[in-house]
Amino acid sequence: MPELPREQDFEVDASLVDPDGLVARATGARTNGGGASSAGIAAIAAAVPELVVDNEEIAAPLGIDSHWITSRTGVRRRRRVSGETLVDLSAAAGTRALELARMDPGDLDFVLVATFTPDELLPNAAPQVAARVGASGAAAIDVGAACTGFLSALSLARAQIAAGSARAALVVGAEIISRMIDYDDRRTAGLFGDGAGAAVLAPGGPGGIRQIALHSDARGAELIKASNEERLIRMDGRATFRAAVAAMSDVTMEVLSDEGLALDEIDLFVYHQANSRIISAVGERLALPADRVIDCLSEYGNTSAASIPIALSDAAATGSLRKGSRVLLSAFGAGLTWGAGIIEWEGGA
Repeated sequence: MPELPREQDFEVDASLVDPDGLVARATGARTNGGGASSAGIAAIAAAVPELVVDNEEIAAPLGIDSHWITSRTGVRRRRRVSGETLVDLSAAAGTRALELARMDPGDLDFVLVATFTPDELLPNAAPQVAARVGASGAAAIDVGAACTGFLSALSLARAQIAAGSARAALVVGAEIISRMIDYDDRRTAGLFGDGAGAAVLAPGGPGGIRQIALHSDARGAELIKASNEERLIRMDGRATFRAAVAAMSDVTMEVLSDEGLALDEIDLFVYHQANSRIISAVGERLALPADRVIDCLSEYGNTSAASIPIALSDAAATGSLRKGSRVLLSAFGAGLTWGAGIIEWEGGA
């Protein structure tokens, strides 16, 4: 075994030590938060790469026409990075959301980044995003739940604020899926896009986040995979379609029942932007009015954990998401994981 250095050989980096925080933790006093409170989304924003990739560019090497992709996925174009990193996109979305919320980044106690496509294995994305937005020192954690990642992170941040353990939180969903696409695979080549979306959560509103239901079932783990060896997404499209429609339909009714609400009391349904056929099938199964179901796949493609915040930001820009809207969010992803929750929208976008 190597000889361990003597105690006096170690030096303490004083910049990493917070004496007040150490005392507070030792005595049980709070350094942030300050008591239980409900949480609401104060603002939401998106950041997508400048490069737009139309279906023609993807379809031609596959020997198909662009309509083949559109008819099966609903995607017409997507964004692809050309030098931007996941941290770049996450920080841009987070900074914009903080500006819209008129919040000082120093008030953030919690930064969560939901992603399965980080820039590096280590360090994780969240600490880097926290530093870039001006929230160094905040708790910073990556969340891995695939396409359900943003909803999962939203639930975690909501709980931290509700428990009084955080004053405010930044929740980011971000993906650079172009890194993990086999462009010779018709099943996935035209489906995915890159982007990020971020939400600022604050206690006491504006608006509110109701209870979020989350589930998993690893019996379907083989449906969507990306191995360490290959690092490319492989998917059983038909089986995934059936599972996604069933799961998001069922969890929609679950959260409505839990909250004592009916379908017609929801103003807007924002499902994970996986595939237009999936979104349509859920809408048909639940008999939802088409004008209350968001589908922005044609412009962005499936951006996995980023899809819900991007869809919310897009809906606000187009006027579909308005102050006072009651919105149901639902997602489904690899794992298998899925969930749903209801928000009262009063934030900025």
